[in-house]
Amino acid sequence: MRKTFDMFDQFPEISNAAKSAFEKELDYLVLEKGGILEQEGKVCNHLYFIIEGSARSFYTRENKDITVSFSLEGEFLTAMHSFVSRKPSYENIEVMEKTKVARIKYESLLKLFEKHHDLERTYRLILEQYYVTLEEQLIFTKFKSARDRYLDLMEYRPKIIQRASVGQIASYLDMSIETLSRIRAKI
Repeated sequence: MRKTFDMFDQFPEISNAAKSAFEKELDYLVLEKGGILEQEGKVCNHLYFIIEGSARSFYTRENKDITVSFSLEGEFLTAMHSFVSRKPSYENIEVMEKTKVARIKYESLLKLFEKHHDLERTYRLILEQYYVTLEEQLIFTKFKSARDRYLDLMEYRPKIIQRASVGQIASYLDMSIETLSRIRAKI
């Protein structure tokens, strides 16, 4: 159980009572490679924390997967638009290897916020972190060369290169597999 409390390590101001209440609302899933956490067209009802493993978020357009983000151990993830708006999701979340997650239901989270304001503040910080990451990704794909995007991924998220397929990485970096292969050959 200690692993679940690790999710709060980056938020030391949360009281032990709030941590305990949060942990009581969690349930755990283990999914094999390719397992789906969230599916396009359905309302996302959970906030996830990856205990072990990895996942990717992707959209499908013209029968092609377009990877928009990767999540690794120690990170929260959800289909944020759907989770917050309560509308059907545009994205899918798939695990890239055998993955263990803790998850909490949307309704349970709201009830906890009423009793534990430190959790509500932490949730706001998670949303802010999500927004900053999203904005960085937008800038990343619009203003950097293909080579620079790959070099940034190598520097800041090297585990993704080890865990994701070449096609998923190319899609995430907004380039073809051939372009990615040429870049990798020159590095």
